[in-house]
Amino acid sequence: MFDGNDSRNITPPLLKCTDVPQFTALQFAASTFRNDPKLHLRHLLSDSNRCLSLMAVHVTTQEFEQGQNTTVDTTTPVLLPGPLRTKSSGAQRRIILDFSRQHVTGETMELLFDLADRMGLTERMNEMRSGYNINFTERTAVMHHVLRMPRGYDFQSRHPRGNTILGDVHSVLERIEKFAEERRRGNIRGCTGKEIKNIVCIGIGGSFAGPQAVYEALRGDAFAAEAAAKGERTIRFVANVDPVDFDLNTKDLSPEETLIIVTSKSFNTPETLQNTSMARKWLMKHLCAQSDVDNEDLRDLQIITKHFCAVTLDVNAAESFGIHKDNIFPMWDWVGGRFSVWSAAGMLPLSLHFSFDVMKSFLAGGHDIDEHFFDAPLGGNIPVLLGLLGVWNSTFMGYHTRALLPYSHALRKFPSLVQKFDMESNGKRVTAAGMPLSFQAGEIDFGEAGSNGQHSFYQLLHQGRTVPADFIGFMESQSSIVDEEYTTNDTGSLDGWDGEVNISGHDKLMSNFFAQPDALAYGKSLSDLVQEDVPENLRQHKVFPGNRPSSSILMTKLDAFAVGQLLAIYEHRTAVQGFIWGINSFDQFGTEIGKVLAKGVRAQLNASRRRGASVQGFNSSSGFLLEAYLSHRR
Repeated sequence: MFDGNDSRNITPPLLKCTDVPQFTALQFAASTFRNDPKLHLRHLLSDSNRCLSLMAVHVTTQEFEQGQNTTVDTTTPVLLPGPLRTKSSGAQRRIILDFSRQHVTGETMELLFDLADRMGLTERMNEMRSGYNINFTERTAVMHHVLRMPRGYDFQSRHPRGNTILGDVHSVLERIEKFAEERRRGNIRGCTGKEIKNIVCIGIGGSFAGPQAVYEALRGDAFAAEAAAKGERTIRFVANVDPVDFDLNTKDLSPEETLIIVTSKSFNTPETLQNTSMARKWLMKHLCAQSDVDNEDLRDLQIITKHFCAVTLDVNAAESFGIHKDNIFPMWDWVGGRFSVWSAAGMLPLSLHFSFDVMKSFLAGGHDIDEHFFDAPLGGNIPVLLGLLGVWNSTFMGYHTRALLPYSHALRKFPSLVQKFDMESNGKRVTAAGMPLSFQAGEIDFGEAGSNGQHSFYQLLHQGRTVPADFIGFMESQSSIVDEEYTTNDTGSLDGWDGEVNISGHDKLMSNFFAQPDALAYGKSLSDLVQEDVPENLRQHKVFPGNRPSSSILMTKLDAFAVGQLLAIYEHRTAVQGFIWGINSFDQFGTEIGKVLAKGVRAQLNASRRRGASVQGFNSSSGFLLEAYLSHRR
């Protein structure tokens, strides 16, 4: 099995983006945008030619979805109105990126493309695609895109062991498909003979956030929901070391009908091992009394064999825990945890719940975007465009926070997933070659599903800080509920909306998707308020400066294929920004320092609880808090 270290090491790029003339040119351009009132978005949006030039469309044919070809029709960003306005035949799906509400012109974009060229963006993308060890500090490849490649894809021409690598991937997928379908048919049961209906996924970081976000995104999809409904299946996700998390997720489940899936790349993650230990005790407590085996060790082994699976790089550690080898599904060193949802970490539990056919479509959607990302010209490349805009807003315009606003309840966990892999990837202080950066890399990512967010933090977006935003919407609703025809009477609307407007619930949702970006861009001036006869004492309170940048992504529908597309888009956006900044987006040493210090705290708590040892070796602030904690209920 290929482990990602087969003499594919390359030298990290030494060039710093701050040392090239394009960086200085972009700094000047940003200063102009900040200081020239003529470049306010309300003026820029009046230029229809500019607006049309700042759009990109990606089209996926029905044949590609069905695996009948390997090409994707991608439109460049210089568009005629036709591709945007033509009624869809249903035979293809589209992703439309509109970034006309960003603080850019065609000239700005050319400068950004020049910077990308100078920083070797295309070369970095090809190194990633071909499996070179672009995680320079850990000397591993970054090949989560390989997990999405269909069987028979030509990876051998890019990697000397391409056939072996892809063969390993599909060998695991075959095992997942067989295991999932056997479980779903009820052919493999728990130790008491009852059918497995509940899945409890134990993991943390990407092992938790990825599968949970995809699960939530698919719950409302008709095809996925129908597949999940067969057998009354339940899936839960446990991540937090706080025992309340495990308790809340298991207290209404029957241990006899529950399968525990432990996902840990090292099989040594403290939080995951703690929750795995709790799961073991929970199963033993409830199932040992029903076992016909007298020997306690044998009972334990029988329960683990029937009720535990593992997804890990360290197969031996999982076997030592007692998990049967047939229930262990491997990960690879070349898949980072934050990108692992495409591996067995996500494919196993979600195939058990939704079926392998549903999840195969998820992989196909990700692969569709991989082909677009690696092959499309940069000018029409959606992940590249989003990455360039991220660099522009963060590094040059000085906006260090950004919002992800999906107008879909099903995507309510998606912003936190993007937050997880983007901030862990690009929150770095040095270049890939170890040289300190002269600017702050990475952004603070947050977000919430619309329209809930409008009643939460949109006040700040409109009248407080400038926060670039991505709006995501869909032409079709996941919901099968048909809105009733509302009638009005003299008292006005019956549903709280405009009485004279009679549209579906999805149209009401999408009306906000279309309105909010314009509200952020245009704002409302003092003269507007005067014309509206707003009382003078309220006018300043109701001024909206506008000029808040945003991008809009409009997709055809949200199903497994689209979830795969959307996730791959944002994964690649993260990589693009890291490539341009010249950092290593694929290590995460910042996640370790606190864990190391926590070991000392655990040792102190153990000594104090067991032997009454005094608190020693901490600064006075930490020592005071520890003493207060330990003295409670002493």
